[in-house]
Amino acid sequence: MNPRHFVLAPLLLPTVRTAQALTLPEAQRYDTGYQVYQEDAERIRVESFYLKGLIDINADTSVRFQYLHDAISGSSPTGAQYDQTELPFLAGTHDIRDGILGALARQFGDHRVELEISRSTESDYTSNGMALSDTWDLNQKNTTLAFGLNILRDRVAVQGLDNQDKTAIDLFGGLTQIIDKNTTVSANLTLGYNYGYLNDPYKGIQRTDVTIFDDGSMSDPYLNLYPENRPDHRFRQVLQFQGTHFFEPCNAALDAVYRLSNDDFGVFSQCIQLEWRQAIGEKFEVTPYIRYYRQSAADFFMNTLDGVFPITVSPPSIPNGSSPNYSADYRLSALDSLSLGLRLTYQFCDNFSASVSYERYQMSGNGGNHAPSAAYPSADIWSCCAFVKF
Repeated sequence: MNPRHFVLAPLLLPTVRTAQALTLPEAQRYDTGYQVYQEDAERIRVESFYLKGLIDINADTSVRFQYLHDAISGSSPTGAQYDQTELPFLAGTHDIRDGILGALARQFGDHRVELEISRSTESDYTSNGMALSDTWDLNQKNTTLAFGLNILRDRVAVQGLDNQDKTAIDLFGGLTQIIDKNTTVSANLTLGYNYGYLNDPYKGIQRTDVTIFDDGSMSDPYLNLYPENRPDHRFRQVLQFQGTHFFEPCNAALDAVYRLSNDDFGVFSQCIQLEWRQAIGEKFEVTPYIRYYRQSAADFFMNTLDGVFPITVSPPSIPNGSSPNYSADYRLSALDSLSLGLRLTYQFCDNFSASVSYERYQMSGNGGNHAPSAAYPSADIWSCCAFVKF
């Protein structure tokens, strides 16, 4: 999630010397929300709160901000097999995440340039980000080009090691076109490169080991859990198409998104999302939506290390990203996920509206290269939001 924070906004506002010199912003928009994500069987629970806003200082300059607070608790799969009782299949987790973001945008002719700075912290994780983007209006603002650069520098606390670093660099570009008064389409391409420590320090992979005694005899087999070893670099390509059409006879709009993603981990994914925004009267809106996602497994995904190393060779206790690579993280397996949701929005007045939503999320393995079925979560997601503008 991108970190954001409202306290940066006053730092970006012009300094005033007297009360008579104070000029109110042209427009202000704020929204706040609370969300609960609860996996079945009381596994992972995430409670999230955010506050964000956009302030138009004048016709050419604006600032925006966001503050995010997450509380995470519960238990998550370790990478051990579900049917093996010698190793814990689930491990408890608890953490707090706080994120802040501040951004300044300025209009230069047909270009709108924005600089964004962000920071996110957890007990064992720190992320600092910077983004620079340009939005270019063409063809009497019927065509818009957007492009930019995003950089994240993260530091991860890993047990038994010094803090580890990783970097993510994204280049993105997009085109939005107004087809007619009721139809808009867009296409966006993102190229991303990650390098550094890309492992999840809380995920492992099991192997059946034996002890070889001095006389050449061996002990009975037993299970060990070793740290995963992902490559130390990743190149991603994401292509997204989106279209929106307003149907005048039924006073409703259809939003459709189709996204393709590929990386050199070997993961290829497709995602489609459909959202129908139906107005009922002048103040009420009902929005059912569906999202389907499917991905192939990473080249190095496996459920066990058996056979990867000779029985006399132990896997490294401190993996460094070199070959052979391996991970039993279900998120890198071949999987499907499906979300069905409903959002209700009410416009109380010109300046205030609110919404509530419910989403049912389910994930499962597909094909032959997937994790044990018990590893995949299902969850209920409840959200409520409020929007204010002046």
